[in-house]
Amino acid sequence: MSCIYLGNLSVEDIQRRAGVTFPPELVEYMKPRQQAVASNIQPGKWHCFDIPFFLVCGDMETATHIYEAIKDLPIKTPFQIGVDNEAAKETKA
Repeated sequence: MSCIYLGNLSVEDIQRRAGVTFPPELVEYMKPRQQAVASNIQPGKWHCFDIPFFLVCGDMETATHIYEAIKDLPIKTPFQIGVDNEAAKETKA
């Protein structure tokens, strides 16, 4: 069975959907790292789907950086943060 993921949310879209304001340093970190193409997220990049509400990062370092910056915020609509396994495999090869 295949999963369908829809959307390409910007940092502003994520904040609006989550009902929270990210720290300015995080916004500055995330904006230039957004990857518009949803497949094979590159290390240091991220892509956020609307359905399901899921932020996919190209490596664990990026995922951890974002998570650490938001983990204590009062997020109203939770979302998942994960790592693109395909991109991780390619960087190890």
